[in-house]
Amino acid sequence: MKHLFLVTAAALATAPVPAIAATPDWSALAVGDVEAIYAETKANHPGMHDPANPTFPALLEQARSEALAYARKAATPAAFEASLLRFKAVLNDGHAGAYATLPEEYSPAIRWPGFVAAWRGDAMYVYKSADGGPPAGSRIESCDGQPVADLVRTKVFGWMDGADIPGAWWASARRLFVDDANPFATQPQSCRFVIDGVAADRALTWSPIPDYYREWRNGSINGDLLPIGMEERAPGIQWIAMPDFQPDEAGSAAYQALFKMLAEKSVQVRSARAVVLDLRFNEGGSSLWSRRIAEGLWGKDAVAARADQRFAKTAVWWRPTPGNLAEVRGFVDLLTSQGDADTAGLVAQFIPVFEAAIARGDTWFVEPDSPSAPKPDAAPLLTAPVYVIVPGQCASACLDAIDVFKLFPNTRLIGAPSSADSTYMEVRNPPLPSGMARGIIPMKMYVDRPRGNGEFYAPDIEMRDFDWSTANFLKRIEEDLAAQL
Repeated sequence: MKHLFLVTAAALATAPVPAIAATPDWSALAVGDVEAIYAETKANHPGMHDPANPTFPALLEQARSEALAYARKAATPAAFEASLLRFKAVLNDGHAGAYATLPEEYSPAIRWPGFVAAWRGDAMYVYKSADGGPPAGSRIESCDGQPVADLVRTKVFGWMDGADIPGAWWASARRLFVDDANPFATQPQSCRFVIDGVAADRALTWSPIPDYYREWRNGSINGDLLPIGMEERAPGIQWIAMPDFQPDEAGSAAYQALFKMLAEKSVQVRSARAVVLDLRFNEGGSSLWSRRIAEGLWGKDAVAARADQRFAKTAVWWRPTPGNLAEVRGFVDLLTSQGDADTAGLVAQFIPVFEAAIARGDTWFVEPDSPSAPKPDAAPLLTAPVYVIVPGQCASACLDAIDVFKLFPNTRLIGAPSSADSTYMEVRNPPLPSGMARGIIPMKMYVDRPRGNGEFYAPDIEMRDFDWSTANFLKRIEEDLAAQL
């Protein structure tokens, strides 16, 4: 397999930011940041020279034009943020664009209409409702006379990527009923709710979110949050929770403990009735964590052999620019802190070659394969059924995890359709001139990756239930195991 050292690049962004004026000129700040991220993207993004994507330069110009149109009208912190989000939405890639990092005093108060919505399959429903609100389970048919799906496309996906990705709808369509003070996306005022075949129109009353809002929101798209680790949650069912692939120091220690537990309990795990790999809450980060989990389950040789076969034609092309090089230099310390000294050593060897490519003025630097002999096709050590719980927001390194888990035929996906990503990877997050935003710049791209640009995973078992609790997933998995027997 090609050497893919995906890390949490955001952790490396440590450049100082300028002081913020007492009375910010939000329009000037927004225009400056849009121009800055445009220039940064143009100079460093692999898409500018991607032979498989000749329309990217034009798309970048469109993103600049549309974002500037909003930036020139920005008069509030939320409008400043929306201008950057429009830039990202036009590029339509989670690995490109910009995002605001507003200080708390400028962060808008979030409002809701008294209920949390959830997208399931092809419709919007009321997940939970405060007293006097629409009944939980009601289908939300339309608002202000427009079909809900049309409103989601304009009012939600007008400001974020993923409009054509089913998983993004599962994760983000609910934002139609969240007021983040974006002046360019007004909130619905009246909606039609349908339950048991009976339709009723209700006016919406928007108010500040309550303390329990976050719990309801998380429950609607992910269920309950389990800590990194492994637990036998039913006789013979080993449950491995991986909610985060960009862990802090405590999370990194939890993964090291998990790797140790997998080694110590290898016989018990491999003789289990089933193994559950829980990716709820996961939004990507470093693919190294899931690779280690897979090696601990199926065996290092089995994973390496199948990965080499699967990705035999995949090449990794880097954009050798000074900005990208500065970020890659920081990977060595980060990988070492994550406990991956081997990969850190490979990156250290990679840096001088990167520097030479820049000195020559090369457009691309093609990453060499790791110097290793072909792996024999070792038999997998784990043959029990494996269930991977997939949330709608699963992208980037979370998708890389599924790529590896699905190398083995005993793996089934349960949950929602995944998100998707482009072939542009390994992002860095440079600070923008306002001091209240950062860019998203991919530094490399995959060529001939088996999972193509924009491809997502569909679940083998779709969980359209509103209850995404651990207990309910366990119930569905037990039912599936019984059906197989």
